[in-house]
Order: sequence, then C-alpha cells, then structure tokens
Amino acid sequence: MTYSVAVSGASGYAGGEILRLLAGHPDIEIRTVTAHSNAGQPLIEHQPHLRSLAHLTLQDTTPAILAGHDIVFLALPHGQSGQYTDALGDTPLVIDAGADHRLTSQDAWDAFYGGAFHEPWSYGVPELLVDGTKQRSHLVGARRIAAPGCNASTVSLSLAPGVAAGVIDPSDIVAVLAVGPSGAGKSAKTNLLASEILGSANPYAVGGTHRHIPEIRQALAAASGVADDRIRISFTPVLVPMSRGILATVTAPIVEGTSDAQIRAAWQDAYGDETFVQLLPEGHFPRTADVLGANTALMGLAIDRAANRVTIVTAVDNLVKGTAGAAVQSMNIALGLPEGTALSTNGVAP
Repeated sequence: MTYSVAVSGASGYAGGEILRLLAGHPDIEIRTVTAHSNAGQPLIEHQPHLRSLAHLTLQDTTPAILAGHDIVFLALPHGQSGQYTDALGDTPLVIDAGADHRLTSQDAWDAFYGGAFHEPWSYGVPELLVDGTKQRSHLVGARRIAAPGCNASTVSLSLAPGVAAGVIDPSDIVAVLAVGPSGAGKSAKTNLLASEILGSANPYAVGGTHRHIPEIRQALAAASGVADDRIRISFTPVLVPMSRGILATVTAPIVEGTSDAQIRAAWQDAYGDETFVQLLPEGHFPRTADVLGANTALMGLAIDRAANRVTIVTAVDNLVKGTAGAAVQSMNIALGLPEGTALSTNGVAP
C-alpha cells in the first residue's frame, strides 16, 4: 500500500528534513507541501537539496488543503499546530513536530508556552522506557503522534535507563547541551546570524527557562514512576557554530550502594537490542560528527566515583533523531511497517 502525505511547514528546516526522509520511503507518496509566507513558490527554491521533489509547489497551509491525505505532518512553530489538528479529525494519521501535543500537564504548558492547551498525543520516542516497557508499544496503531523536542528526547534517552533502574537520583540532574542553531528554526533572528555565532559559544534560556524542561521531567516520571515534582534538572543549552547536532553532557548522583556493574547494566539492558540508540564501549564517547544525517543516538557513560555521579554524553543530529527521524520512525511503527524504513544508522563523514 502507498500512503499519501501532506507536509506543512515544508519550507523550514524540520519540514525539509521530513521531506528528505520521506522521499526515500518506498511506501510514501509526497502529494502536498504547504507553507505560510512562502506559499505559491516552488519547493525547490527553499529546499534546493531536494531535487526529486522539484515538481512540488508550496500551497497555503489550510485545513482544506491538508485534509484528504492518509498522513499529515505538521512542522509548524510551537502554538500553531492545534488550530489545524482540531480540523483534521478524519485524517488517519497526524504527526505534530511542534510542542502543541507533547505535554500532559496544562499547568506546565501555561508556565512554559502559554496559549491554548491541546490534548497530549502518543509521544514519538520509541526507545524511551515507560512503565517497565518501551514507548514503542504505545505507538503501534496510533492515529496521533507528538514528535519530541530534540533537546528533550536527547536528555530523556540519556537518563531514563538509570532513573528507571533506580541507580541514579533524579532530584539533582545537571544537563549542558552544545546545540546547532538549526534547532531554532529557519526564521531570521539576530542571535542566529553567522556573524553572531561563528567563533563563539552562546548560552540561552539559562536558569530553568527552556521550554523542553517540562517535557524531560514528564518523560523521566513516566520511565520511573517517580513523581514529576521529585525530578529536578538544571538545563543549560549553548549555541555552537555547527549547523546541526546536539552533544548533551548529563550528570546525576549515584544512588548509595549501587555498583559500577549495576550502573552500566541499566543502560546496556535498556538499549542493547535497539538499532537507533547505541551505548558505546566503556571509555568511548561520541562526537556530533558521528551522527550527522543519521537517525542514531550514540552515548558514552562514565562513572565518577570522586564526585559520586554518573556522566552520560549523548550525540544526535537534532534534525534527524531529534525531530524528523523520530517522526518517521514513529510513523513506521504506527502503520505496521518495518521500523527502520527510510532511516539510516550511518552518518556522513567527513
């Protein structure tokens, strides 16, 4: 069976990456692409790397144009998806790459986003531990999927095995992320100009203000059964001069009486059979270059007994495993297709 697809926000980074992956999917026909200010223009003018889709023209983003497809991807700024999802009730599968359907708590939404609150959908991180199983099981047959925030899923995947196994204390988590500016979208902003970023590292959303914090807490609470208010995280992202990629360095205290073998076993047991989340051998740590263009999260683990903390270093491509790849992987599961269809574990080098 071939599924017809519409992609909104197709002129942006996330929409473009969704299209790049879907263009190589044997079961997908990309029928419609939409935008706002760029509507009426050829897609190829905004995504010149997508040569196989040069025949497509960006249409207006309206419920009427998005309707009538088997699958709709929404790659819109936060707070804009809900107005369309409410009108797509007859669409068999809708996948939102924005934040509108990620959070289960309206209080958290109001505190970090504001605006209309929309019902939570199945969370699109298949490998994430949830109540003793994997989120994958909640995606089978799903009709509505919320793709993750790239920073949030990176940190959550880094910590979930240790929190679920009870070998680390989630009340004192520290996460510092080096992040490429493509995660901020394609809109022109002074702080994202090359002249502002090149040769510099720039912290942002410092002091517990980043919007992905409640998403991380929600995911770790689901993984461990620990109450959300017991999960405390100091989260600091830093823009660095690479177009795409996240390198997350995450630490948490070791629970008293836990052995080194128990700690490493928590991550090996969680990810040993996974294709797209891989724990590196002891003493090895990933680079963002190793996952460029891949739907892979690579992580290294160190046990710092002097500080009594576990350190996890995780690298992902924020546009692939962080967003579009997670969305396509979740789509495959929902439709009963092989999970890795159109996705690669191999990066691009040099």
